[in-house]
Amino acid sequence: MSFDSVPSSVPSQWFGARPTPISPRNSSRIALLLIAIAATAAVTPMLFLGNASGHDISFHLASWLDVAGQWREGVAFPRWAQWANWGFGEPRFIFYPPASWMFGAALGSALPWRMVPGTYIWLVLLLSGFAMWRLARESLLDSQAIAAALIFVVNPYQLVVVYYRSDYAELLASSLFPLLVLGVLRVIRGDSRQNWTGVPLLALAFAAIWLSNAPAAVIATYSVVILLIAGCLERRDLRPLIPGAAAMALGFGLAAFYIFPAAYEQQWVQISQATVGNLHPAQNFLYTRSFDPEFALFNWKVSSIAVGTILLTGIAAVFSSRRRRKYSTLWWMMVTLAAASALMMFPASLWLWRHLPKLQFLQFPWRWLIPLGIPYAFFLASAIAQSRRRWIWYTALALVIAATATAIVRDAWWDSEDLPLLQAAIRTGHGYEGTDEYTPLGCDPSDLPGAILDPESPQVFEKKPPTPLVQQFTLASRKIPAAPPPQISIDRWLPEQKSFWIETSEPVTLALRLLNYPAWEVTIDGSAVNPGSQPRIARMLLQVPTGEHRVEVNFRRTWDRTAGAAISGFSTILLLGCAVSVGRRRSRS
Repeated sequence: MSFDSVPSSVPSQWFGARPTPISPRNSSRIALLLIAIAATAAVTPMLFLGNASGHDISFHLASWLDVAGQWREGVAFPRWAQWANWGFGEPRFIFYPPASWMFGAALGSALPWRMVPGTYIWLVLLLSGFAMWRLARESLLDSQAIAAALIFVVNPYQLVVVYYRSDYAELLASSLFPLLVLGVLRVIRGDSRQNWTGVPLLALAFAAIWLSNAPAAVIATYSVVILLIAGCLERRDLRPLIPGAAAMALGFGLAAFYIFPAAYEQQWVQISQATVGNLHPAQNFLYTRSFDPEFALFNWKVSSIAVGTILLTGIAAVFSSRRRRKYSTLWWMMVTLAAASALMMFPASLWLWRHLPKLQFLQFPWRWLIPLGIPYAFFLASAIAQSRRRWIWYTALALVIAATATAIVRDAWWDSEDLPLLQAAIRTGHGYEGTDEYTPLGCDPSDLPGAILDPESPQVFEKKPPTPLVQQFTLASRKIPAAPPPQISIDRWLPEQKSFWIETSEPVTLALRLLNYPAWEVTIDGSAVNPGSQPRIARMLLQVPTGEHRVEVNFRRTWDRTAGAAISGFSTILLLGCAVSVGRRRSRS
């Protein structure tokens, strides 16, 4: 028997009173039921108060609405956000991982939009609890594993993400972290042949996090390295590093269809805007000082939650250490992950933030609460289970969590107008605010036409008639002012395909309602042309000669997207081969 697993027949003196035996099938059902109850409790305030209006809610809701609209127009996998930057668009879906915006758009296509945020959160919390239960039951009794899952579902940082931040992509990535740890554990333990049995799970979890949220994916990358090193040192065996590295490489390959284009096309956008001002890690360590009162207040709140989580994790780890021999490898992996996560939130780690690759794009050091939530839940469940009066400690913990949740919910911002406002902005053709770091080079979004309008309610949009397609063009210049204006007839004006006929008696320069981006391919009468960019706003300019012409503007498939898809396809074949090989080994053993 591997020392990383604890059977249901463990002597009662190890963990207190002997639990009632539960069959594996019933245990799974009970776990899912209790996790569903915890997830329901976490979203219950939304049934009465509406959707919490966190920092990032407009970004995610706009993405979901945009993608759902493009699906109706036949674009299966959007790359260009049509209505961003007040209808001029941006390549948002090249740079932002696809899992969350596709999931949100799918829910919005099946449910009333007002129900989508709460449903999304509930399903993701359900996934997070199941993943944590699956990890914990590798080393703990069924009842303890269920307790760990419930604690993880309602851990303070998940509530912060739900109610303060509304970062639905980060919430999705956080729910997958326990599976990442489980994959590393399976790679670490066992002999050299069994090390490879954990590769498929680790690769899939790693790829799924990369496809969910980029900052969380950077944390996941460093977390896997930390866990592999800790596990190998504990077992005094470096051989698991090979399958661990192979799993990471395979995970990168599976997500290459997103990662490769996002990395290559960063040169075409203002990606550095992601870390300017208060978004830089140096400005976001715990209890930082700032001249911005609102920024400092939120930092104080999340810092208090972080310190409380660190203290509870440390205390629980000490009490659970008495039984660490029963799951020594996982215990040391958890301790190392918790210590590293805590260190990265304090200014003492500034050198690492400045020199380790891509770490600065995390923006907020307290994002390391994502992996910290796993040892937090695991150690608390393990430590309380060893107490003779477990019900007292569970009751105390439940009261602390309930008090924290109540304080967060009461302090959150509730605004029911976020969704109606975005729906009206898209329906009327006005569009919504873009994202600075995804804006093409040379564009100042604040100077774009339409950016001046900042409505306070959806009714502002409702009173305006829908924007006619002919307004997608403006005459930037013309040779003969007295000549009649050109006649334009639009064939189609879709998110990634636009074509129209123009008849003009003089050479004209058309300014399209579209930001110039290298992936746009423009042809006039079938001949490729190079569009220009309007100064300061990078609006696409087309010089059209005299006569009647057909103009086509298509968002072409660039070579980096093709290469990324090919790598992902090849990696999928490797994953299937690895899974088949693992299955055969298990059937023989």
